[in-house]
Amino acid sequence: MPHFRIGQGIDFHQLSADISGGLRLGGITLPSSKGAVGHSDADALLHAICDALLGAAALGDIGTYFPDTDPAWKGVDSRVLLQQCVNKVLSQGYEVCNLDCTVCLQTPKIKPYIPAMQQEIARIVQIQPDQVSIKATTTEHLGFIGREEGIAAMAVVLLMKA
Repeated sequence: MPHFRIGQGIDFHQLSADISGGLRLGGITLPSSKGAVGHSDADALLHAICDALLGAAALGDIGTYFPDTDPAWKGVDSRVLLQQCVNKVLSQGYEVCNLDCTVCLQTPKIKPYIPAMQQEIARIVQIQPDQVSIKATTTEHLGFIGREEGIAAMAVVLLMKA
């Protein structure tokens, strides 16, 4: 009988026009007048996926391994964090069945970039792009997300004992 585990993750980051170079999301850079503020590159989607993976394997959370008080992680590419989380999950004898993610962001619109994000996440997680679902929504201009002050990302993962 297969042994399945489910994990969920959520992350929030402030957006700021002071962060140049676009918005890091899903392992790629989207053109945007605002970037996310954070200790690392502030990729909210990858951070939510990290927490979902770690949670499903009962390994804690992203802050356990990559605390924002540790200068070693300052400005780090979140793809590095995700790869390390994947390695931890694989070392426990699990494989990823699928990921289901939601990004809540007023602007920029991410739909054109979802296939590239799916490709990049699938590459790191060692699954196929059709095993990575990414959906987008807004808050209809309500709250900090609606005022374009922040971003939220949620992820759910299904693991199976290999």
